Amino acid sequence: MDISLPAARFLIAAARASDFPPDSGREVALAGHSNVGKSSALNAILQRKKLARTSSTPGRTQQLIFYGLGGEDRRLVDLPGYGYAKVPPQVKAQWGRLMEEYLHGRGSLAGLVLIMDIRRPMRDFDKQLLEWADFYDLPLHVLLTKSDKAKKNEARRTLDFLRSDLASRFPEVGVQLFSALKGTGVEEARERLGAWLEFDSGE
Repeated sequence: MDISLPAARFLIAAARASDFPPDSGREVALAGHSNVGKSSALNAILQRKKLARTSSTPGRTQQLIFYGLGGEDRRLVDLPGYGYAKVPPQVKAQWGRLMEEYLHGRGSLAGLVLIMDIRRPMRDFDKQLLEWADFYDLPLHVLLTKSDKAKKNEARRTLDFLRSDLASRFPEVGVQLFSALKGTGVEEARERLGAWLEFDSGE
C-alpha cells in the first residue's frame, strides 16, 4: 500500500554544522554521486516536480539541503553530490568533512538512502558512504536509479549482486530498482522513507 508523505517544504541550505536545524525528531538523508539523478529521485518520491533543483551541470549542490515534511520535526536531507563537480580539491575535502560531521553527530538521523546509477554502481564515493554507514551503524537503503536505461537482465544481475554483497554488513538493507522517468520503485522508496520517519498511511 502506498504511503503518502506530507507536503515537503524547503527549510535551509547548510554550509556548516552550525547552520543545521535543531537535532530533534527524525530525518532521513539521501546521498549519491553527482550525476546519478538524486534530485529527480527526490522529486519523484515527494511528488513534487521542482522541489529539488536539477541541473545540466551535476555537482553544483555544495550544501546540505534540509526539507521539512509536514513541519520541522521530520525532515529529508539532500547531501552534496561528489565526483563530477569541477571544484578545487580543498572544496571537495571541505564537503567530506561536513558530511562526516553530519553523519557522526546527528542524533535524529534515522536512515541513509544511497543512490547509485545502475550502470555505474559501487564507485569510490559509494564505497566511502557504505563505510560511513557501517561505522556509524546507520540503516541503509539503496536506490539503483536510471533502471530504464539498463537492459532487464543486466538490471536484475546488478540488483542481485548488491543485495548479496551488502547483506553481511547491513542485515536489513533494502536494494531496489528505481526510475524517476518511468516511476519504477517510487512507491517502494516512499514506503521505506515513511517507515523510517514513522509516518503511516493515515497521516
